[in-house]
Amino acid sequence: MTPDLPIQQELVLIGGGHSHALVLEMWGMNPLPGVGLTLISNLVETPYSGMLPPHIAGIYSFDEAHIDLRPLTRFARCRLIVDTVTDLDPDHQLVHTAQHPPIAYDLLSVDIGSTPRRLTVPGAADYAIPAKPVPQLLAAWQQFLNQIAAEPRPVSLGIVGGGVGGVELAFTMQARLWQVMATAGLPRSAVTVHLFQRGPELMADRNRRTRRYVLKRLRQRGVQVHLNQGVTAVEALGEQRRVTGQPGFEVICDRIIWVTNAGAPDWLAKTGLDTDEHGFLAVDDTLQSTSHPTVFAAGDIATMIHHPRPKAGVFAVRQGKPLLDNLKRQLQGKALRPFLPQGEYLSLIDTGEDTAIASRNGLAWESVWFRRWKDRIDGKFMDRFRDFPAMDSAGEASPMHCAGCGSKLGSVALSQALQQLQPVDPSPWPQAADVLVGLNQPDDAAVVRLTPDLATVHSVDAFPALVDDPYLFGQITVHHCLSDLWAMGATPQTALALVTLPYAHPKIQGRTLGLLMAGVQAALTQAKTQLIGGHTTEGSELFLGLSCNGMIHPDKLLTKGALQPGQTLILTKALGTGTLFAADQQGQAKGRWIEAAIAQMSQSNQAAATCLQHHGATACTDITGFGLIGHLLEMVQAANLGANLDLSALPLLPGAATVTAQNHRSSLYPQNLLAANQITNAAAHSAHPHWP
Repeated sequence: MTPDLPIQQELVLIGGGHSHALVLEMWGMNPLPGVGLTLISNLVETPYSGMLPPHIAGIYSFDEAHIDLRPLTRFARCRLIVDTVTDLDPDHQLVHTAQHPPIAYDLLSVDIGSTPRRLTVPGAADYAIPAKPVPQLLAAWQQFLNQIAAEPRPVSLGIVGGGVGGVELAFTMQARLWQVMATAGLPRSAVTVHLFQRGPELMADRNRRTRRYVLKRLRQRGVQVHLNQGVTAVEALGEQRRVTGQPGFEVICDRIIWVTNAGAPDWLAKTGLDTDEHGFLAVDDTLQSTSHPTVFAAGDIATMIHHPRPKAGVFAVRQGKPLLDNLKRQLQGKALRPFLPQGEYLSLIDTGEDTAIASRNGLAWESVWFRRWKDRIDGKFMDRFRDFPAMDSAGEASPMHCAGCGSKLGSVALSQALQQLQPVDPSPWPQAADVLVGLNQPDDAAVVRLTPDLATVHSVDAFPALVDDPYLFGQITVHHCLSDLWAMGATPQTALALVTLPYAHPKIQGRTLGLLMAGVQAALTQAKTQLIGGHTTEGSELFLGLSCNGMIHPDKLLTKGALQPGQTLILTKALGTGTLFAADQQGQAKGRWIEAAIAQMSQSNQAAATCLQHHGATACTDITGFGLIGHLLEMVQAANLGANLDLSALPLLPGAATVTAQNHRSSLYPQNLLAANQITNAAAHSAHPHWP
């Protein structure tokens, strides 16, 4: 019986902006059957604009001010591809990225926000810090704070741009620097903030009363506001920066923050999509492109041609629900519904302390109650993206089986099965004596001697998709499979692939297989290994296996049991993938932790193996499903030796200790724990922070 094809169309979202975050959250609660969802984002943790200024002021932590897209996409059953979009071909419905092959779509939505315009003022690109991309701003800001905290001294900060963004940064950065100075015992007067505005007024898009009130408050706070003062150059003076403007005007600052108007990315103008005069995507009242019906857009990157509005986060938030509604309608072939954005809106400007300035309908007020109101509004929005339940393939909350330990069968079941195998009398086949490593001597790979000077090394590995990006999954699988050959000291030669594709429409399966095999090919090419064939099947989930073959001189084999007394144990990678991915499948691992683990898993062990061989290593193994203790136990038992471990010296992946302390365990943990019975002083270390 042929199973139903659940995925018939693919909706691709570019960017993790506010509108798309809401689309994902609402899609997760009510997905559209038959539609596969993919998010392409260059960030795995995207900043929420409402909380960014108070985060800079030290009021909110990084996690409080950012939406973690990994648990959000998992909740929405959405494929997450972490990459930067470089081009878009709307005629052929392809998205081009920096690292992936072209990604096809049936329907596309764009919510990438605005992009910093090229800094054309002489010296600005080299010596000023642009407000966007936000991660670079936050990294530079934290580095500056760390330097001041380590060596307290008076500082001068320059902010170029007198819009709402520049004003909020002047307030919040000043407030944060005041905190640093207070900790060091220095007065507030040790902080000088300069705000440069080319025009005669600040915040030209706000009402007159708000503009006047904000200017008054900035001056009351001691901010040096320079109106009608466009910056003409930025120069380096040692560690400081000199800002020059009109003839005879110059200011010396420790840092310059550039907050002038942002625009659309350059590549957008080449796509053929309709744009406005500033390069932003032109959309009609349904948020659909005015030129290409398979493209939608929302947030700062889009301009509603009949209802233009300022580039503000409040409009992106309001567009989330109508965007989702019309995306679903387009996919179902239904008529789209127009959306009318609000005309007036409440603007809350954070002062970096305990008050906020409210602006609406030509009025302006400042109050501690507005700050609390803003906190409740922002908190309520961010609560929508926290604490998602783990979901199974049917959308039901469920504990998930972890594949972060290589999807291996546990050592108990494996040992029982192997013990039942009866050894075969090799006498009828004299060549069986050339099996140097086989079932009678388990190791990372099997070894068969061809000639006195040449042996082949054989390994097979397979597991279901650990990540939902097929291209990345293909690369990780290759590195995982070839590690068995590197651990034996062999040089890989060829590989055969076994692929199971999820049930879907043939065009969807073709796209998935294309991305998967492109990843496989890229990693094999890096290892100078040829893919020479394979086999494909259909199943309930994406699955990839590789049978790999290599060559080695029989005398140069690295086996598990060749340990020698007095040797040092070397780990080539940090530990913790099993517990991290177990936590990830429960929505409890931070996106940056999983990205760090994926980055390590995407790195080949080839260079490490070459280095170890060059320096005379005699024994080696590949640490996968059985963990450090399980694989080390195999080595010391084979060599009839023991080993001493310093737990504090073990390298751990970011977040591994945290999720372990929260009792997140890989699927093999109960069986792997049996290996602890072989540790002579396990009880003495049970309270160690690295001990599970």
